[in-house]
Amino acid sequence: MTNEGAENGLGLVHLYTGDGKGKTTAALGLALRAMGQGFKVLIVQFLKTPGFYSECRSAERLDDLTIVSTARSCLVCEKEAKPEDFDRASEGLRIACEAMRSGEYGLVVLDEINIAVKWELLSVDDVLEAVLARREGVEVVLTGRYAPPEFYDLADYVTEMKCIHHPYERGVLSRSGIDK
Repeated sequence: MTNEGAENGLGLVHLYTGDGKGKTTAALGLALRAMGQGFKVLIVQFLKTPGFYSECRSAERLDDLTIVSTARSCLVCEKEAKPEDFDRASEGLRIACEAMRSGEYGLVVLDEINIAVKWELLSVDDVLEAVLARREGVEVVLTGRYAPPEFYDLADYVTEMKCIHHPYERGVLSRSGIDK
């Protein structure tokens, strides 16, 4: 990794939350920017169906971007989580924690981690512990609606996406390449 952030020891935490579209998209934009400076990037997707989202196909074309989805399905509902959902969320956090400590990655994105915490698949404390134990110089992004107050306190960057209009309100479903 050859970048000023790692050289000066900075490794900051970004929080992208809110009810609007664009949290994962913002994280992907940051990933592209980071790769342009030589970072290797890992995105661990919580609560997203493996291979369903277009960014997974894009990642196959980029040597410095790895996306791992540990979810069974994006359709896990808060009150309907199965033991496998808890196990998969824990595995995702283990993978992210290992990556943040390894020195191999300059940017690690925990995509939809906020929802995994809201639905109690993971604890706030476990996520905080993992992020705080990261190697010096590693940037971390936490995405998803419902970020807990502790994540706001932890983050150096906090961005809330606010929904003003969304085509879903007019019956337009998610479109490949744009929304998924």
